[in-house]
Amino acid sequence: MTAGRKPKPTALKLVTGNPGHRPLNRKEPKPEAAIPECPEFVQGEARKTWHKVARKLHRIGLLTEIDDMALAVLCQSWAEYLEASAKLRETGMLVKSPNGYPMMNPYLAIANQAVKKVRSLLAEFGMSPSSRSRIAAAGNAPSGGGEWMELLED
Repeated sequence: MTAGRKPKPTALKLVTGNPGHRPLNRKEPKPEAAIPECPEFVQGEARKTWHKVARKLHRIGLLTEIDDMALAVLCQSWAEYLEASAKLRETGMLVKSPNGYPMMNPYLAIANQAVKKVRSLLAEFGMSPSSRSRIAAAGNAPSGGGEWMELLED
């Protein structure tokens, strides 16, 4: 494995215009566009997020039959972030250590780790502002970024 940037999928190069004019991988696998079945272990808030996000990603052509694991990790991480954030609101940023001294709340570390995973996977699915800015909508896509903006709404 070589160091450096992760290669950009060919489909993404096509919609961004391939500004580097590098050769396209004509043999890149092309999984079928589909909404994969939500895994049984994805429950609660993560499951709600799965159904909302999967529907929207599929509608704009960014979800395939093999994206189930990545989407599951995104949804689980988002649910972890929400839960840790709720606990932080309840208990505060600082808690008392067993010795009675103030210390950083462990839920803060959990929230920070979860949000790192979320940010990474949002970019993989083109769901962050910077990753969206590098994608040009196809000719039949609605103008104004409506479909893209809806991904982050609800």
